[in-house]
Amino acid sequence: MADTSNVTEILFLGFSQNQNVQKVISALFLLMYTAIVLGNGLIVVTIVASKGLTSPMYFFLSYLSLVEICYCSVTAPKLIFDTLTRRKVISLKGCITQIFFLHFFGGTEIFLLTVMAYDRYVAICKPLHYRAIMHPRACGLLVAAAWGGGLLHSLGQTFLIFQLPFCGPNVIDHYFCDVHPVLKLACSDTVLISLLIILNGGSISVLSFAVLLASYAVILRSLSSRTAEGRRKALSTCASHLAVVALFFIPCSFVYMRPCVTLPADKIVAVFYTVLTPLLNPVIYSFRNAEVKSAVCRLMRRRAIGEGSR
Repeated sequence: MADTSNVTEILFLGFSQNQNVQKVISALFLLMYTAIVLGNGLIVVTIVASKGLTSPMYFFLSYLSLVEICYCSVTAPKLIFDTLTRRKVISLKGCITQIFFLHFFGGTEIFLLTVMAYDRYVAICKPLHYRAIMHPRACGLLVAAAWGGGLLHSLGQTFLIFQLPFCGPNVIDHYFCDVHPVLKLACSDTVLISLLIILNGGSISVLSFAVLLASYAVILRSLSSRTAEGRRKALSTCASHLAVVALFFIPCSFVYMRPCVTLPADKIVAVFYTVLTPLLNPVIYSFRNAEVKSAVCRLMRRRAIGEGSR
């Protein structure tokens, strides 16, 4: 980091300075975070423990749920703790670390959602070749590529921020560290770096979203030749995936595809992709699925029988 930096810690303004409002926010986020960990954790355990959920779709879903837990854990626990204290502070190194993991897990989620769209495309448009194309080794490589893509994206964002000097002020109007709010604190010219951040972060969101939309356009076109029951099942799966995609990509595009300026709405928009998407993922993408619900029930019965026999 540049030698001229003299900022060692960063203060968050959070959502409100009112203590009563902060207590309500703390309780609300604690409930949502608990539901995220339990809901997504249940999906991971169910898919790993169930012998019936072996298709590539569930393999990818287990990793998506794991990433959702990690992604939310980057921001939610810190927010819950900060709402209980008067001084919401994080060290500069801690701030940059938060940016790294935020973009690592966020980037991985983007690539995983894209991989899952490709999986649905192959399953619906090339059903006879599905097992040959989406064999276990290919699925493992796709997941590894998603993690690798998230890592490269995060290293790029973090490197751009890490080299900047920070001389004050040290207050950001947000509840976690992200590239745009932190960039405003730099005491050097950031025009080039802001453009690189947009190219790195925003372009990934937009391009992946475009690939997703194109995949589903091809899928919808191919459904015209299917039976009514086949169309219903395919549309049900695709609708759930598109709901998760829209909740995640639209807010991300709003934040990262514009010049590096902060807006009052950014904090609320950030809640959508850091908290609401992980919260709703188990509901709209998993528990509406009959196979997943059946597997969860079997897992619960086995656990109840195991505890009853002790």
